[in-house]
Amino acid sequence: MSQPATFWQKYGTLAQMAQATVALLGFVAVLFQINELRYGNRAASARQAFLGYTDLAFRNPKFSAPDFEAIKKGSRDQQVQYESFVSYFLYACEEARAAFADRQEWLASCDYDLKPHLPFLCEKNQAEPGYLVTYSTVTQEWVKASFKTASVAPPDCKLGKT
Repeated sequence: MSQPATFWQKYGTLAQMAQATVALLGFVAVLFQINELRYGNRAASARQAFLGYTDLAFRNPKFSAPDFEAIKKGSRDQQVQYESFVSYFLYACEEARAAFADRQEWLASCDYDLKPHLPFLCEKNQAEPGYLVTYSTVTQEWVKASFKTASVAPPDCKLGKT
């Protein structure tokens, strides 16, 4: 026959349960903080990338509002610079879209800035199908959907009326 538990046995068990509960809550709080830090870092990185793109666009208006036909007729250096500009833009938008998927103003900004580059991207994708594959699936789908929206299609790759 067992004897009733003593005061210390009862409260010792409760104390252990309370300690385990506090430890579990602490662990959950740490996981929450890690998640918030990850989101904060991703957002800061996306803002920095987009700020870098905006600065590049300010310093290179011939690329941010391109005359693609003139760029194609220009020097090889100018063509490479423009390709790098568009690559940086796509990277900045990829980061912004990943970090701010729920913020429509970021998506609208990227959509607006993408349109003048669609003829280049169409020709580039036609000449080198592996080019867009270097970006995320989301970015590839975004660019391809923008082709359709702007009526940009091979072989001429000109902006249509939208």
